[in-house]
Amino acid sequence: MAKKSEKILRITLVKSPIGYAKRQKGTVRALGLRRMHQTVVQEDTPVIRGMIARVAHLVKVEEGEA
Repeated sequence: MAKKSEKILRITLVKSPIGYAKRQKGTVRALGLRRMHQTVVQEDTPVIRGMIARVAHLVKVEEGEA
């Protein structure tokens, strides 16, 4: 069977979560971001999209395919 190409998201931390609510800091960590300008690749799921929506002011998102 041919595997369907999955959609991925490249998420980059562009603004520091210092000074923001503890909940937002936790969301950034849960996305896998630890330091400024770090980029992680996550699968495009509703859960990840919801997390990004909560910290949209701190991250940059690029869509792509695996």
